Amino acid sequence: MSGKFTVFTGKNGETYFNLKAGNGEIILRSEGYKDRSGALNGIESVRKNAPDATRYEKKTSTNGKFHFSLKAANHQIIGTSEMYESESSRNAGIASVMANAADAKLVEG
Repeated sequence: MSGKFTVFTGKNGETYFNLKAGNGEIILRSEGYKDRSGALNGIESVRKNAPDATRYEKKTSTNGKFHFSLKAANHQIIGTSEMYESESSRNAGIASVMANAADAKLVEG
């Protein structure tokens, strides 16, 4: 099963997207966009930037958990990960985004 992008409207009225792996796990979340077209542009930016390992910023939170951000060429964050218990899990999350983003189908909801 391949990945998919889901687009939805949050309770605040902003539009968001998630990238889900083939197993249904969310591997990347967007920030809110004013409208659907902004979210769709964000998805295209993820597709474009995901294969480039230099676009990922690996981080460690103050509570010792690991996460990452995917950034566009202009250094703006286009997606963030969940929190992981280990560096190796975070790195596997990055590998999953790299593998799934380019061919992920777009679905509503």
